[in-house]
Amino acid sequence: MKGIILAGGTGTRLHPLTVALSKQLLPVYDKPMIYYPLSTLMLGGVRDILIISTPADLPMFRRVLGDGGDLGLRFSYAVQPRPAGIADAFRVGADFIGSDPVSLILGDNIFHGRELPGTLAESMVDVDGCTLFGYTVPDPRPYGVVEKDADGRLVGIEEKPARPRGSEIVTGLYVYSNDVVEIARRIAPSARGELEITDVNRVYLDQGRARLRSLGEDCTWLDAGTYDGLLDAARFVREEQLRGPRIGCLEEIALHRGYIDADACHALGRRQKNSGYGRYVMRISGKSDQGGSRHVIH
Repeated sequence: MKGIILAGGTGTRLHPLTVALSKQLLPVYDKPMIYYPLSTLMLGGVRDILIISTPADLPMFRRVLGDGGDLGLRFSYAVQPRPAGIADAFRVGADFIGSDPVSLILGDNIFHGRELPGTLAESMVDVDGCTLFGYTVPDPRPYGVVEKDADGRLVGIEEKPARPRGSEIVTGLYVYSNDVVEIARRIAPSARGELEITDVNRVYLDQGRARLRSLGEDCTWLDAGTYDGLLDAARFVREEQLRGPRIGCLEEIALHRGYIDADACHALGRRQKNSGYGRYVMRISGKSDQGGSRHVIH
C-alpha cells in the first residue's frame, strides 16, 4: 500500500495566515499540521508516502520531514503547480503509485480514536475498489454527504447539498485499488478545471465497488482548514494529551510498530530536547540520557 498526502493549494480559507506559509505547516498545538495525516497513514501500516505540494512550499516540507529514513519510512515529494482538484493527486502521483493500491489523505484532516488503528489496518488489505470513511457532523452542507440504503450500504454521494438528506459526510481519507489512476485519467474536469474526487468515487459506486466505513463515536475527525477548525483542533489535541499519550507523535508510532528501536527513538527526541515534544519522545523510548533503560508506563 502506497500513501499520498495532498498538501498543496493556496489555503485561502485561512488567509492571511497562509499567504507566506503552507496551511499544512501551521501549528496544531505542539506539532505541524502535516504530522497528523502522516500519523494516520502510519497507523494503517503505510510506510512509503508521497507528499504533494506547491513549488514554493515543497522545500519546506523536505526540511521538516526529510526522507523518512529516521522513522523507518520513505518519503517522496512531487509538485502540483496549481490547485487542480483532489483527484489530480493520482495524476501527479501515478509513477509513485506504480502497480500498488493507494491511500490518499488530505493534509488538513485529523483523525483520532481508540479503534482507529484497527479500522485502518482492516481497510488497507485486500483492496478491491474504494473505501470511504464517513463521519457524522452537525452541518454537512460544505461536504460530500453519503446516502445509505436500509441496510446501511452506500448508494450515493451528494456533493455540498443545500438541503442534505443526512448528516454523515465523506472525510478526507480514501483507500483505492490500483485502477484509481486510470479512472482519474478518464474523468472529465469540472467547470473549474479540477478533477473532483466525488466523480472518482461515483465510478466505483456505479461498479458496485465502493464501501463506506462509518467512524464510530470513539473516533474524532477534524477539518483544520478554517479559523475555527484550526483552533478547535489545537484545543482538542491539548485536552487529549493532558489525559494520555500525544496525538500524531510520529516517533512513538514508529517505535511501537517496530520501524525504529528505542535507541533511535531516544536520539530523535534528543534533537528536540529543549521542547516538551522532544522530552516526551525521549521518555517514551525507555532510555535514559546515560544510556541505560528505565521502565515506561503507558
